[in-house]
Amino acid sequence: MSVWSELLALAARAFDVEADPPAPHEECAPAPGDVGFTAAVIGLAAKMAKADGEVTESELLAAAHVFRPPPGQEAAFRRVFALAKQTIHGYESYARQIGRKYRARPCLLEDVLDGLFHIAAADGAVDESELQYLKTVADKFGFSDLEFRRIKATNMGPDPSDPYSVLGLLPGASLEEVRQAWRRLAAENHPDRLSAGGAPAQFVAIAHAKTAAINAAFSAIRGEKVLLSAP
Repeated sequence: MSVWSELLALAARAFDVEADPPAPHEECAPAPGDVGFTAAVIGLAAKMAKADGEVTESELLAAAHVFRPPPGQEAAFRRVFALAKQTIHGYESYARQIGRKYRARPCLLEDVLDGLFHIAAADGAVDESELQYLKTVADKFGFSDLEFRRIKATNMGPDPSDPYSVLGLLPGASLEEVRQAWRRLAAENHPDRLSAGGAPAQFVAIAHAKTAAINAAFSAIRGEKVLLSAP
């Protein structure tokens, strides 16, 4: 039985807004067929799509790109997604569960947030209710306000006047701090990291876009500091 068939069989409980979220496994990385982790992430994704009050076909397609149901399981995925999207109630429990389990794996948590941003933007815009949803999920994942500002900027585009946000820095950071942040983020978000882990093509495409934003921000700040230091 595929994970989607398992999820469909368990969906009545897994997405019951009155039920506790599935108990997490003890291992650090999600294992193949980890129904609890998959249920929690799909629950977050479906409720993300519902955050603005309406789930569109484009959001469902975006979720399918992220989760890649295997051939023949697309209908099962739609049914699981439909059960989870009925209400956003309970999404904090899913976020808390994932954040608690993978707090030591911030790259994995950021990948989940990237997927949620992708779904939120699928209908052409990310509105305030969706941003609040994403911010709450980021809080439950353990990200600081500054880290969320960075993740938001790399997914939605930075304010042209504030490239520091893309690097998770405040204006006024030294060139060495900027360089260290750029190197760390470029390594963490490199598309090869996701490709090597067998991530969906959509996540690899997101990583390419984030890497371009990170490099552009570093170039902009470095150029600005060179101009300021010129005699």
